[in-house]
This record gives sequence, structure tokens and C-alpha cells, in this order.
Amino acid sequence: MESFVHLFLMIPLVGFIISLFIPGKRESVISNVAFTTVGATLLGGMIFISIWVLRLMPMLNVRDISLYTAPGYDFFLDFYFDKVSAVYLMVGAVLTFLVTIYSRYYLHRESGYKRFFNTVLFFYLGFNVTVLAGNFETLFIGWEILGLSSFLLIAFYRKRYLPVKNALKVFAIYRIGDVGILLAMWMSHHLWHENVTFMKLNNYELVHEVLQSHSAIGIFISVMIVIAAAAKSAQFPFSAWLPRAMEGPTPSSAIFYGSLSVHIGAFLLLRTFPFWEHQPVVHWFIVAIGVITAVLGSIIARVQPTVKSQIAYASMAQIGIIFIEIAAGWHTLALIHFAGNSFLRTYQLLTSPSVVTYLIREQFYDFTPRRKYHENAFMKRLKYAVYLLSIKEWHLDSVVFTFFFKPLKKMRTALSFLTVKNVLYFFVPICLIGFDLAYLNEVGGVLKQYLPVILAATALIMVIKAYNERSSSRLAWLCIVTAHFFIDLGIAFNHHFDGRETFVYLSGVVMSGIIGYISLYRVKAMEHHGIGLNEFHGLVSQYPRTAFIFLMSCLGLAGFPITTTFFGEDVILTHVHEDQFALAVLVALTFIINGIALIRIYARVFLGANSRTYHEQADLTS
Repeated sequence: MESFVHLFLMIPLVGFIISLFIPGKRESVISNVAFTTVGATLLGGMIFISIWVLRLMPMLNVRDISLYTAPGYDFFLDFYFDKVSAVYLMVGAVLTFLVTIYSRYYLHRESGYKRFFNTVLFFYLGFNVTVLAGNFETLFIGWEILGLSSFLLIAFYRKRYLPVKNALKVFAIYRIGDVGILLAMWMSHHLWHENVTFMKLNNYELVHEVLQSHSAIGIFISVMIVIAAAAKSAQFPFSAWLPRAMEGPTPSSAIFYGSLSVHIGAFLLLRTFPFWEHQPVVHWFIVAIGVITAVLGSIIARVQPTVKSQIAYASMAQIGIIFIEIAAGWHTLALIHFAGNSFLRTYQLLTSPSVVTYLIREQFYDFTPRRKYHENAFMKRLKYAVYLLSIKEWHLDSVVFTFFFKPLKKMRTALSFLTVKNVLYFFVPICLIGFDLAYLNEVGGVLKQYLPVILAATALIMVIKAYNERSSSRLAWLCIVTAHFFIDLGIAFNHHFDGRETFVYLSGVVMSGIIGYISLYRVKAMEHHGIGLNEFHGLVSQYPRTAFIFLMSCLGLAGFPITTTFFGEDVILTHVHEDQFALAVLVALTFIINGIALIRIYARVFLGANSRTYHEQADLTS
């Protein structure tokens, strides 16, 4: 029976691959492939779950292939099926099935028709990987697919400024949440000395015995998991991204930010509950986040000027309550609440265009004057204060910006010394000399103790420079590639890091770096001028193939699971010792800002409105 779990991954994967090769003008074929793919998964899920229930719902664990092995390390795919997986799988299949039916007519004659269905099938594959994952490594693969497909669907109208800008904001918040997952995976490796499966976490005696002697490590892992879940589910203080994500088409808003993707944070808490079940501090932390989000989301939703924003904040408030239910141990109630909220928000978002027309009519023909009544002066001032704060969304958008992005932007002037010449003539030789010393073991003593942190900090400075770069896209790209080499060099000094592991990590970096640099150089040659990053150039219309190749290069450098860089990043973290918190944070931040900087380069060069005026049809702008 366990082998049938693979069908829920293979069917969406095959459907996605087939959809890539269908011509864009064949709308009926594209929609039928998506319709058939999701429908087959839904039918298979209904049959499988019926048999599974008749067999008294046993927990299924399927250990799949090992993608990479090294001494003391094994990166293997693992899949796990239980009550939580069953509910998420069926709700996801039903809602995706309904949205594909709706979208085949809603997006008729849309220029990005094929691109939309490709991305929806890609998202559905990532969603199934996530809800069926049996360990953190497998879950992180699906987690990354969800993040990328979110960016692509929010920026669906990629010739407009506002959708692209908001897509970057959402992706940046997602990457901040990824810090929590990366640090949780890092410390989990040292706690269990293996890639622990979720099935093993259900062994109470084993978990209790380990956490008794490592309580601080257990709390750290749990807090990182909660941060990742809060960022993914738009909980406080990461709440402001959810209404911004509504810039995409209505069907994508319904399936992503009303129903499925936004509930993945709750899924992560349910899946890891056996680990933090007996940590009261974590329970109260989750409850506090849920209460604050539920209160703020409810009052902000009441003053929103658009239907989509109202639904977004209302959904966020309900997810806050789901967080509270999970912390209280009411998992069946949380699953029912998840299903109900998902179906309700999907219905509301899909009918929102019609609702707007009804509201406009009622505004003119059914207006009722407000009744006058006496009110306490203090309560009146308090109500107005809350109203104004709610209009400004309680400045939630500025919380993350002030504490994360603003410090990065302030470093822009200080990093002006990093030019193409300085990177090539100064930092690249230092990196080459460092590799020679690291692998010949000619450095020892105090210097070797501090070199890993120094080199990791250098890598972080490089990616911050790439994030802040405005004038040269090639300089930003070069800084990102160099940062990967400094990370590898720092870990080589920190721990025994043999040539095979270096090759696995850097082979993906080198391949993606070369292809991406050639793409930027080709665009510069055809445009006859350098491509700066101070504006959106919208060059995807002129160079669609180059844009796609460059996006693949960005994903390769960002550690997306299409190159060996993805495995290399996990290997890198396993060589950071459990007492080297500063080094782990520096490495994790480098990986996260690296991803944000890469997608920013892609968006600035290829997305947005094109300023040229000689096209047959003018590009749309917001």
C-alpha cells in the first residue's frame, strides 16, 4: 500500500512536464491536461484514502532513494502518510480541481494562459511533496517549489509594475521564513545525528529521552519551526504580505492565499507537534502569535477598501485561531477549521468580481444613513485611533522592513568599494589562496578558529552588496557567485570538508554562474548598453528564451532543487558545529539574502513595463 503514495507525486509531475510542451495557442489542450491531471489525483486519492480508512488508518512511511550520501550524512527522500496528510491531500485536490475548471474560462484568450496552468501544476506538485514529506529535507523541496510558484503567479501580469514589486516583497518574506527551516534542519542534524523522519518523532520515549538532556536545543529548533510557519501563513509579524499577494489573477489568489499555500504553516506545526508537544514555552509562543494575528486581522479586515484585501485579512485571522487550536492540542478541530476556511475563502475569492458589482449597486440604491447616538468621549477617541491604525494596517508592513531590510539598505554606501575590478583582482585571488591553504592544512591555531566566521561574514557582505546594487547587474551576479566560494572556503577551514563535497556544492554554482553571466552579457550586447538595476526593464518580451534560461540560472544559484547546489547547502550546514551559532546564522542569512538578490536581478532585468515605444501593441502598466 505504501508504494501507491508515489502516485500522488508522479501524476502531477507527469502532467506538469506534458503541459510544458503544449503550444501556447492550444488553450483547450492545456486546460484539459491540467483538468485531467488534478482529476486523476483526486480520484486516486479518494480510492486510496477509502482503503486506508478501512485498514484502520495506519501510519505509512516510505523511505525512497538517497540523492546524496557522505560519511555521516545521507540526503534521502522520505514520504509519510497519516490523518494530517490525508486531509491536506484531499482538500488540495478538490480545490485545485475546482480552480482549474474555473480558470479554463476565466483566463480565456489571456496572453499568459499556458504560463498560468504550467505554474498551477508546478504549485500542485510542490504542495503534494510538502504534505507527503517524511523528513525536513523532502519537505524543504516542496517548500521551495511553493515559494517559487507564488512569486511567478503574483507576478503573472509581469509587464506591470505593482504585481512585480509585490511579488518581490512576498518572495522576500518567504525567504526570511526559510531561515527558520534552514536553522531547524542544521540543529536537528546535530541533535539526532541523522536526517530524522517524522515517523520517528512520533516515538514519545525517544523524543523525551533526547530532549531531557538537550532542552535548550529542542526549544531552539521549535522556535525556528514556529518562525518558518508564521512567515508562510502570514502570521504576526509577517502579516502584511498576504494582501499584497492578491495582485495575481483571481484563481491563483483563491488557491494560494485563500486556501492552500497560506495554510502550509499550520501544516508544519501539525507535522512537528510530537517534537514540541512537551515544551510549554513553545505552546505559549504559538498562542501569542495566533491571538495577536486574529485580533489585528479581524479589525483590519473591517476597514479594507477592496474585497480581496478583506478576504485576505479575514483568512489570516482564522489561521491565527487555527494556530491556537494546534497549540492547545485540538488537532481534529484544527483540520476541520482548515478545510472549512479553505473552501469558504476559495468561494469568496472566486465570486469576488460579481460581489463587487452587487456592492456598487447597493451603494447607490440601498444607502441607509447612520443613526445618531451619544458616545463617551474617551471611547470615541479610542475607536477613531483603532480605526486609523487599522487603515494603516497597524504598520505591519514596516515591521519587517525596519528590522531586516532597512539595515541592509543602510550598508549600500559602505559597500561602494566593491566594484567589478576589486572583486576580480582582490577577492577572487584571496579565495583561491584560501582554498590552497585550506586543503593543504597549512593554517592552524587561533587563526583557523576565527577564519570560518570571517569568511562567512565576507560572503554575507557580498550578497548584501548584490542586494543593494543599482548600477550593474553583472557586478551583482559576480558578487553572488563569489559569496558561494567564500562560504565553501569558510566551512573547509571549519571542518573536514573533502573534495567530493566541495565539487557537489560548487559544481552547481559554477554551472549556474556561467550560464547566468552569459545571459546578462548577451542582453547587454543586444541592448547596446549596460543593464542597471535601478528600474524594471521589462525585457522578457524581447528575449523570452534568455529570460527563462536566466531564471533557471538564478534558481540554481539560490539552491533550488534543480542543481547540486541544493544538496551542497544542506551539506554545508551539517559541517557547522552545534556550538557555532554565529557561523550558522551567517551561513543561513547568506543563503537567504542570496536568493532574494537573485530574484531581484531577474525581476529588474526582465519584468515590469518596457519603456520602448516601437512595439505593435503598447505594454500595459499599472
